[in-house]
Amino acid sequence: MRSTPAAETFPAHTPAVSQVFTTVLSHGPLTRLEAGRRAGLSPAAVTKAVRPLLEAGYLVEGADEDARPALGRPAGLVRVNGERALFIGVKVTGDELIAVLTDLCCRIRLARRVPLPDRATRRVLASIADLVQELLGHAAESGAPVLGLGIAVSGDIDRAEGVVRYSPFLAWRDVPLAELAAMTSGLPVTVDNDVRALTVAEQWFGAGAGLSDFAVVTVGAGIGCGLVVHGQVVAGAHGVAGEIGHIVVDPAGAPCHCGNRGCVEAIAGDAAIVTRVREVTGRQVADSTEAVALAHQGVAGAREVYARAGEAIGRGIATVANLLGPERVIISGEGLAAYDLFAEQIREAFTAAAFGSAARCDVQTRPLPFEEWARGAAAAAIQSFITSPPSSRKG
Repeated sequence: MRSTPAAETFPAHTPAVSQVFTTVLSHGPLTRLEAGRRAGLSPAAVTKAVRPLLEAGYLVEGADEDARPALGRPAGLVRVNGERALFIGVKVTGDELIAVLTDLCCRIRLARRVPLPDRATRRVLASIADLVQELLGHAAESGAPVLGLGIAVSGDIDRAEGVVRYSPFLAWRDVPLAELAAMTSGLPVTVDNDVRALTVAEQWFGAGAGLSDFAVVTVGAGIGCGLVVHGQVVAGAHGVAGEIGHIVVDPAGAPCHCGNRGCVEAIAGDAAIVTRVREVTGRQVADSTEAVALAHQGVAGAREVYARAGEAIGRGIATVANLLGPERVIISGEGLAAYDLFAEQIREAFTAAAFGSAARCDVQTRPLPFEEWARGAAAAAIQSFITSPPSSRKG
């Protein structure tokens, strides 16, 4: 992920340093022996990796005060010093900005929301800059430096260049967001797809912690999917890995904005559901909240729309399970407000379409507010900070 020059760089002189730090970040506090076991490194390699992190204050080490007394000297535990640095994460939706200030452990210190009445790039950048300045003011009180800004946007995002290639909900094409936001904020900027950023946070701190292979599927305005394969968040050669929203499940179905027909998103996305509920009920349904209410009231046809949406989502999840065989699929997103209306259909369609042992995949629901998506943007900024090679962080 592209970052602009930082005032401070992470002391990652070897890949092992980032590997040990990430391991302790996700699973710590840990003894050096346990950190090495989890990271697949020898004790000598761990000692070498830990030294610059301790010297720079990113890690601290001490005895486990909660451990039961035992003979001999108690083993020291290594943990991340969350107070060492701060990061800002911003989630951009079609009508709102959600921003958080986090510490190095991605714990939210402060959260803010502001409406986004205008989706023009210039206006959005100005609103992001205002939010960042407000959070920087709060950060100054702690004395810890703010070392990165992460921005999460839906759509086709070029992570390497920090460019929004296409975001349908913002109507943006080829916007160099990282470069522009760096100019207005003065911070190193990481731009990522919002679902992929959320997946980073779930991998390090959430329901995916400790899993080598899992997926995050989000339902709402769009249908997104973040993938972790062999411990790595997958972007793909062109940055669009995991686009299950555009798997065709009904070739004769409604047209999708991508140009195909019958995509999962064209059946189960919020806009598609609202449009279909209007058609089958003959009522002027303003938004998904009203559509859900009609279905809960038992209005003829409305429940069937959600049932069909659930079937499409289940088939999309089964495709992921068949291709990658994840241990777990985590379903989240604002569309979970209607989960009771299509949960059964998701499970039935998934079970019917999943091949063999892929059906054993653990499918969980995890409602997350947009503050958690903004936290995902901060996690992406932290990831960029600790894994970018030194050459890419120099001015």
